[in-house]
Amino acid sequence: MRKPTIGDQELALLQHIDECGTASVGEVAASFGEPRGLARSTVLTMMERLRGKGYLKRRQLKGMFRYSTATGPGEVMRSAVGSFVEKTLSGSVSPFVAWLSERAEVSDTELAELEALVTQLQSRRKES
Repeated sequence: MRKPTIGDQELALLQHIDECGTASVGEVAASFGEPRGLARSTVLTMMERLRGKGYLKRRQLKGMFRYSTATGPGEVMRSAVGSFVEKTLSGSVSPFVAWLSERAEVSDTELAELEALVTQLQSRRKES
């Protein structure tokens, strides 16, 4: 079953917590909320909504709740990309590939990652 969709601000918050590993509301309010002009109560509300949607989990440690992503590291972005491809691109990566081919700033590292991905996809296809 799919998780409910999230907005851009929620995705940014999830990525922040994913990078932290685990964090309290106060820590997230200071490192994520303050630079964006968000009150601690707003950050808490967002975190609890994300927990309700199944994206965050929390556990009490020494009298304080610590939040972490409900999935493994990096899964937040993979899930967001998958959702974008399904919803916005109707499941086709072709528009993304076309955009990428027109983008002039593809670094050598990104190009190597893409080449490795194509090689991996071709290998999987041969195995099938």
